[in-house]
Amino acid sequence: MTQRFASILSAAASAACLLFITPAQAQQTETAIFAGGCFWCVESDFDHVDGVLDTTSGYIGGKSENPTYQDHSGHVEAVRITYDPSKVTYDTLLDVYWHSIDPTDGGGQFCDRGYSYTSAIFAVNADQLAKANATKAEVQQQLGTVATEIRKAPKFWDAEGYHQDYYLKNPVKYKFYRSGCGRNDTVERVWGDKAFQGIKGAVS
Repeated sequence: MTQRFASILSAAASAACLLFITPAQAQQTETAIFAGGCFWCVESDFDHVDGVLDTTSGYIGGKSENPTYQDHSGHVEAVRITYDPSKVTYDTLLDVYWHSIDPTDGGGQFCDRGYSYTSAIFAVNADQLAKANATKAEVQQQLGTVATEIRKAPKFWDAEGYHQDYYLKNPVKYKFYRSGCGRNDTVERVWGDKAFQGIKGAVS
């Protein structure tokens, strides 16, 4: 009886644990991929959006395999965002994205010039593609011109480890870079009081 009772208690404890663990394990997450110039800055901005769970800097859009920071010709710097759709929608992320870049600039973003720093939205499914194109049309009505590319997402390549959370690992260098590059000043000039909307706290 003692051994049987112990087995029953063990089974009950396991079932109780599953009741607590399952919701967290079953949490649904979705992915968004945005390119907006330097991926350090895009990562920092989206880390300050409610509902965003994780951000990863990387390279996307080119044909070369295993791109690196020294050799990612054809790719653009981008950030893969993992988010909780019960807390933030893709529509909201799009709104944050548009208001944290200069969509009118087709030659790069801010002080970073060249294709690898251009802005782009990489849709992971048809729904995202439709929504991205719809919001691009709205932005074009507001700003007159939009250079941001929208396309289906090809393979995303994670950037080197030292690029991940760069703004946290190297706060002084990061702030100096962001300020010197004129990112905040340009976004505020383009968007006025709508600049960086949806991003918590001071943008830095």
